[in-house]
Amino acid sequence: MTIRIEHSGLQIAKPIYDLVTQRICPQVGIDADNFWQNFATIIHSFAPRNQALLAKRDSLQAQIDNWHQQHQSGAGFAEYKTFLEDIGYLVAEGADFAVSPTNVDREIAEQAGPQLVVPIMNARFALNAVNARWGSLYDALYGNDVISEEGGAEKAGAYNPVRGNRVIDYGRDFLDLAAPLADGSHRDVTAYGVVDQNFQARLADGQLAGLKQPSQFVGFLGEAETPSSILLKNNELHIEIQVDSRHQIGATDRAGVKDIVLEAALTTIMDCEDSVAAVDAEDKALAYSNWMGLISGTLEETIDRNGKTFVRSMNPHRQFKAADGSEISLSGRSLMFVRNVGHLMTNPAILYGDNSEIPEGIMDGVITSLISMQDIKLPGSHNNSRAGSIYIVKPKMHGPEEVSFTDDLFNSIEDALGLDRHTIKVGIMDEERRTSVNLKECIRAAKDRVVFINTGFLDRTGDEIHTSMHAGPFALKADLKALPWIAAYEDHNVDIGLACGLKGKAQIGKGMWAVPDNMADMMKVKIAHPKSGANTAWVPSPTAATLHAMHYHQVDVASLQDQIAQREIANVDDILDIPLLGDRVLSAEQIQLELDNNAQGLLGYVVRWVEQGVGCSKVPDINNIGLMEDRATLRISSQHMANWWHHGICSEEQIRETLQRMAAVVDAQNIADADYVSMGPNFDQSIAFQAACDLVFKGLEQPSGYTEPLLHAYRQKAKARG
Repeated sequence: MTIRIEHSGLQIAKPIYDLVTQRICPQVGIDADNFWQNFATIIHSFAPRNQALLAKRDSLQAQIDNWHQQHQSGAGFAEYKTFLEDIGYLVAEGADFAVSPTNVDREIAEQAGPQLVVPIMNARFALNAVNARWGSLYDALYGNDVISEEGGAEKAGAYNPVRGNRVIDYGRDFLDLAAPLADGSHRDVTAYGVVDQNFQARLADGQLAGLKQPSQFVGFLGEAETPSSILLKNNELHIEIQVDSRHQIGATDRAGVKDIVLEAALTTIMDCEDSVAAVDAEDKALAYSNWMGLISGTLEETIDRNGKTFVRSMNPHRQFKAADGSEISLSGRSLMFVRNVGHLMTNPAILYGDNSEIPEGIMDGVITSLISMQDIKLPGSHNNSRAGSIYIVKPKMHGPEEVSFTDDLFNSIEDALGLDRHTIKVGIMDEERRTSVNLKECIRAAKDRVVFINTGFLDRTGDEIHTSMHAGPFALKADLKALPWIAAYEDHNVDIGLACGLKGKAQIGKGMWAVPDNMADMMKVKIAHPKSGANTAWVPSPTAATLHAMHYHQVDVASLQDQIAQREIANVDDILDIPLLGDRVLSAEQIQLELDNNAQGLLGYVVRWVEQGVGCSKVPDINNIGLMEDRATLRISSQHMANWWHHGICSEEQIRETLQRMAAVVDAQNIADADYVSMGPNFDQSIAFQAACDLVFKGLEQPSGYTEPLLHAYRQKAKARG
């Protein structure tokens, strides 16, 4: 039995009540009784609107389903588009405008670079991410496949000088690209120094060279003639050359360079949503407690590694001397957003008087903002935002009305907490079809607080399938990425963002690199994100952040955005082009291969979510390649299978056989995990397997194709079973 405390007509689970009343409110100087009264007022004011918005989603979906069912023989695109306008799915676009957020940190407004997304319930991951603001380029290169192991450059075992020299050469080539010398190459440097307040490098032939752009020199550490560190800047990103000839690496380097450290993860999204499994008060209390530790700068985690124990904490700021001897202080930590949940879910952490659950998204908004007041109200803290803002990413909003609802909610939270208007900034996830096709009006609805828009292929595809479920069978998943709608969606996001004045004020973001062990391909492929005009993109690890940071030295995103702003805006009609299978006939082998792939990925993720409460992890795919999986991945796999089943591409029996066969594969892949709960051979007894089946066979009836309702229900069953 959950112990609950009644306050202001609400029944608050004790872990949440104690955290808020005894720890958070005293820390931020808020009277706890007054807080709970205001909280109840906000809930009772906004919950009915929340429910009405969800009802409108259902109504629009029912009308779209009905339209496709009545037009099975086909209809013209113009008729389809007119229908969407008539029902209010596609809204009229208003006059041009420019967003006007104030007090935006430079990591968002002025710098372009990588963004991490991590589950907030995992303190170790959260600390690694917040500390990934600076990353060792040498470590990132040495431990990954960016540097080939051919020719004796293996990375296993003790330090390999052959591989080490290749890393050093790669680093010097990077310096030549990002901060070239006026004469010569960084490969030829034998000593770095500061002379007459200017950068100076001595080359192997005895000549002295400055920087091609002297303004790139920012500062140093140590003595000017023999500095231990040289700080440079390119495209608003810092580069630190660390010198120590006594170090293992520095001793092998002709200039004594021991490392090149890059400013990497400028921002991090601490995620309360897709990457966590938070289904009750205990889970939510852990999420909020970790956010409190991150905001206060006090979060710590004890790590056991190779028989040794150490405490990981948040990095301090980094101090340097400017050329003129003045002090430079740079943030040692990534600027943090917190991603709340969307409008759909409720949570048993807090109940109404009738024992029904309150909307989880409203609860997240109030409590994460309350916690963030430490950063705003406590003098001199500045553990996160130096500009005095609270950054909340709001996912899975459908259209302008839902963004307007969030804006109004944040207004009320600010009033309840005594915060200035628009202190709370919002990040809009452009991951639902009704938001994509109405993006300009979505941005307008929060124009005074929007600091982030972002595309996400997986959730966006999941919603694409569910919205047009009755239009016909969808194309193969691999083909979906190559069809015109997705390119139009990605371009349209950048075009509209720039047209609405986000440059210099907000982030335009792109999605995740999902193969964390394949950094060589990431370095080839992910440069497309800054080249698209996006000033941030998601990466799966601190190492990936360090490597992806190099792309932003190659691409001056701010200048590129000026060019992109002159092109014709991508056509919404192309986004509305439904990516169906069409006349293509698939072989039995192609169908089974697609089902195997979907089922294996679905099961591999669901079993960890339901049985272990792991919301995001590296899950082996059908070829044993580790992929970063979260609920967005699950949404597309489950909806794709449901769509094919609905349209007769495959049968229920074939899907069930596939799920059972792939469950055996997943069980084998997890055999080394002592905490793993096998799904087979007694599939009827497996809660996780039942959840996976429901995600497919009840996929048509899930709201917007979301996986959360079923996952939460089955996770609660697993926790109750113990």
